[in-house]
Amino acid sequence: MLTFASCRRHHNEYNAHAVKRQRLNPSPASSPRWIPHNNLAVGEPPMSAPVGFEHFHSSPPITEVLSEPQNLTSLQVFVKDKLSGQMVELFEACQQQTSDLDRKEACRARLQGDIQKQFPESRLYLTGSSMSGLGCRSSDADLCLVIKGNVRLRRRPMDVLRQLHKDFRSLSYLARIQLIKAKVPILKFKERSSFLEFDLNVNNTVGIRNTFLLRTYAYADIRVRPLVLVVKKWAGHHQINDASKGTLSSYTLVLMVLHYLQTLEQPVLPSFQNTHPECFDLLMDIDEVPDGPKHVRLFTSTNQLSLGELLLGFLRYYATRFSWDKQVISVRQATTLPKTNSKEWRNKFICVEEPFEGSNVARAVHEKTKFDTIKKCFSERKDLVSILALRAIINEELATR
Repeated sequence: MLTFASCRRHHNEYNAHAVKRQRLNPSPASSPRWIPHNNLAVGEPPMSAPVGFEHFHSSPPITEVLSEPQNLTSLQVFVKDKLSGQMVELFEACQQQTSDLDRKEACRARLQGDIQKQFPESRLYLTGSSMSGLGCRSSDADLCLVIKGNVRLRRRPMDVLRQLHKDFRSLSYLARIQLIKAKVPILKFKERSSFLEFDLNVNNTVGIRNTFLLRTYAYADIRVRPLVLVVKKWAGHHQINDASKGTLSSYTLVLMVLHYLQTLEQPVLPSFQNTHPECFDLLMDIDEVPDGPKHVRLFTSTNQLSLGELLLGFLRYYATRFSWDKQVISVRQATTLPKTNSKEWRNKFICVEEPFEGSNVARAVHEKTKFDTIKKCFSERKDLVSILALRAIINEELATR
């Protein structure tokens, strides 16, 4: 049975305190209309900070006004067909719960205290889908350790990770600690008392920036989060959602979904980097990044397609319209860019621009056989049961509770 939370609960999802205490259960509610007061911010108030940013706000609280919205558009409005209903069922079963986020935050806070014994000028941030609102119950938690002051440590993240790898072995609440050498090296580990797995990087601050950019998109239209979650599950079912195995990362898939929603004849989303460049400035001090989305004003789409129509349109777009060999996906510009002969795009099968750094986040797809497999997956089906193992995925997610 589908249920829809009250407007006031949905309001709490948007405020900054709810970034730490998100209420994502049982299901998303209507998108409230944020009315700026005296040209002040829209969205998350700075009275309390998101996870990992608690101590960075020195400015006084900003007053915001939440109007009682007229003709609220709930997710139910976009459930017009069987496929849409299946998507909502999957979303409600798999979306990250308050308890999941609480556990991740508790571990982050405990770990930050232990890390600061070795690196006093550091702070640990919870990033990625856990914070953007685009995660599910089984999602790993991404952590970014930001070290300030010590220039040598800032420039040599592997040295920090090696030290942490050694130190973490003495922490009784961590297990399966593994150092992964990659373009962005990480330390993988598991919280011993739960199923939670963590990936920790050092000073990869673009991850903090894109977390808050994606969070802005996630809550800009009520259809975004269900669509993204279903696409991730679809890709996982077809085994094309693992960058370590030469396919698509979850971040790449999210950008592909956002790009599709931006380029419809009636866009579901704009480019917030175009409409509000000052809110997502790459040069903005990292301490100020969480405040950026608070100044993004309401975007109301005239697009009324159902969730099912959007999913089939997404599959159709990449099956028939998108030119893999000639185009670059750009969420930053809300369009496709021509594939040039630059090092970033040359001889790459799939080109998806990182919104801040401009790098290719799909570079892991470097084998033609994997690329061909990915392309073949973008084919239309009648319902979600034929697109992925719906019941098996739901049962797997429910088993984590």
